[in-house]
Amino acid sequence: MARISLDSPAYYINRESSWLAFNRRVLEEAEEHSNPLLERLKFLAITASNLDEFFEVRVAGLVQQIEDGYTESGPDGLSLNEERELISQETHRFVEDQYRCWNLELRPAMAERGIRILGLHELDSTARSFVEEYCERELDPLLTPVTVDPAHPFPRVINKALCLAFLLRRRRRASLAYVGVVTVPRALPRLVRLPSEATDDFIFLADLVAFHASQMYHGYDILSSAAFRVTRNSNLYLQEEEARSLLESVRTELHNRRKGDAVRMEIEADADPEIIERLRTNFELDSWQVFPTNGPVNLSRLFNIYEQVEHPELKFKAFVPRELRLTGKSQDLFEELRRHDVLLHHPFDSYDAVVSFIESAAEDPRVLSMKQTLYRTSEHSLVVPALISAASRKEVTAVVELKARFDEASNIRWARDLEDAGVQVFHGLVGLKTHCKLSLLVRRDPDGVTRRYAHIGTGNYNSTTGRIYTDLSLMTADPEITGAVHDVFTFLTAYAEHPNYDPLLVSPLDLAEKCLNLIAREVEHARQGRPARIIAKMNGLLDKNIIAALYRAAQAGVNIDLIVRGMCALRPGVRGVSDRIRVRSIVGRFLEHSRIFSFANGGQEEIYFGSADWMPRNLYERVEVLLPIRDPLLQQRVGQEILETYLADNVKARILQKDGTYLRAAQVREHGRAAKTGAAFNAQEFLISLAEGKSTLASIPAAPARKVRAPVEKER
Repeated sequence: MARISLDSPAYYINRESSWLAFNRRVLEEAEEHSNPLLERLKFLAITASNLDEFFEVRVAGLVQQIEDGYTESGPDGLSLNEERELISQETHRFVEDQYRCWNLELRPAMAERGIRILGLHELDSTARSFVEEYCERELDPLLTPVTVDPAHPFPRVINKALCLAFLLRRRRRASLAYVGVVTVPRALPRLVRLPSEATDDFIFLADLVAFHASQMYHGYDILSSAAFRVTRNSNLYLQEEEARSLLESVRTELHNRRKGDAVRMEIEADADPEIIERLRTNFELDSWQVFPTNGPVNLSRLFNIYEQVEHPELKFKAFVPRELRLTGKSQDLFEELRRHDVLLHHPFDSYDAVVSFIESAAEDPRVLSMKQTLYRTSEHSLVVPALISAASRKEVTAVVELKARFDEASNIRWARDLEDAGVQVFHGLVGLKTHCKLSLLVRRDPDGVTRRYAHIGTGNYNSTTGRIYTDLSLMTADPEITGAVHDVFTFLTAYAEHPNYDPLLVSPLDLAEKCLNLIAREVEHARQGRPARIIAKMNGLLDKNIIAALYRAAQAGVNIDLIVRGMCALRPGVRGVSDRIRVRSIVGRFLEHSRIFSFANGGQEEIYFGSADWMPRNLYERVEVLLPIRDPLLQQRVGQEILETYLADNVKARILQKDGTYLRAAQVREHGRAAKTGAAFNAQEFLISLAEGKSTLASIPAAPARKVRAPVEKER
């Protein structure tokens, strides 16, 4: 039998195509009639926000590479120009489907429920009077109309700003046509609520600017108008080695980002061809970078409707997460952690316990020092004020990642506030993002012993995302784990490398190598006839070395189940290569964000979790941490309550096919017939029900419940 080359492009899916397939799965949730109506609207808005970032980062980088003459192709073998053509076809088709969903499904369905998006021609006298007053009072003072001519250059259009273009003709010189441009300040809401007692009525701000145009362009006839929006390159290009201050360097590049090269223009579909051509030429765009929109040019603004209208019956039913229940008589978290680790599965377990861990440490006089990594924080962070409060009474160190994409400005503000309060602030290592989620406390306990306590998670220290992202948290006093966390902080603040970080896996030092070793160990177990299985849950799978290792494991007889939310370059189901590998993606109410890796290990199962996906950036370009779950009861919980639950999902799961497409479980065919999927089972809804005490683990289909013992309390 001929030897199979795992370098063949046939075995790898293009990463951009895979990402676009992920965003289409989100769009399917907007089209899914079983979802509440306003949640469908929210999913549609998410697809638009996702696509913005795709163009700002991925497409912008691709265009830059082509302009710079790069010729290197990825594992899938596509050239950069072929990749650009693929993106062009897929994104134009996707945008058409977005607006089809908006115009034919969501907007009419909302109108039936009394949530109306009105055009100017649909306004009654009361609404029209309101609009006229609003334009005079709110719009006019903030708008600056520009007519482009030799004396007035084209105005600077910042990234993703709402703009309107007008084709104008002077009444006194009727032979010439001019272009007028109005940039709408972000201080104004993109959807304006209209006065109405019986319905929730809105009108798009772009329509109001067009309505008011005649008052701004006196002496002109307005021949036509069109709303448009330009997306710009938002990559940061930092020369860190030469930067005197990383904080100032990032701040400067953020300013530059607002005026980066244009990579896309969205414009109303019925815009005058002359307006389109003049704008396209001005922004130096190719035709494929112009996207006609059959509706509002920024669908992500539909979030505003979701937030402004009540209608609880049109949203997901609210649920109350489980609160952490302490078992000790003293109800002291640190005493609890001295007995056993605490594992939390958010958002089903409340994120308040993590905030409390940090806030209580800030107030506790027994806590001598605190160390914290911060990657993405919310504007109303509870963690940062706790660190600021603690700085006057104890040693506080914060590693703030200034290069967390699209959170740079927020992180700069927090970094300055922390420094002003006396916190030792570090910005990580040159050339590496700090993506690990670590909190470390040193406490002198009542027994006189000084101990370390740590929190390690898969998600950011952000209470907002803690309610909508699925993540894992471990709080522990395990001296080996907390000692290793201390060594990671030393690496981050002093670039001091230790011989090893056992029991942690740390990138870019040894995480990739150890993951490959864990996969290779399963191969050896399979060859020896011992239990060999890999279950891995992550956000993205792109690393060629990892994928090739998984292919070799499958060829050796290892059964592999992958739960990959987003991009996946691995091609499952290829005979002789990956026929033992199954890949599923869960897209539902919550954003799947946890990273969990389970290895059967010949019957001595090991489970790791942490901040790293199996992607090159996580393995080689960031500081990441994976750690083993050592407590057998917690390991059992993760294996059954989380991994087996997601593998049983046949409602929100899509199964990756070898041609790169995704099918719902009911659409998958085995031996020419539809596979049996059993009763409908939605993993996220089941986990809500479990948290509320309405279900048990025995309810998981096709996953016999492991015997669950009562927690055993033991002193460390």
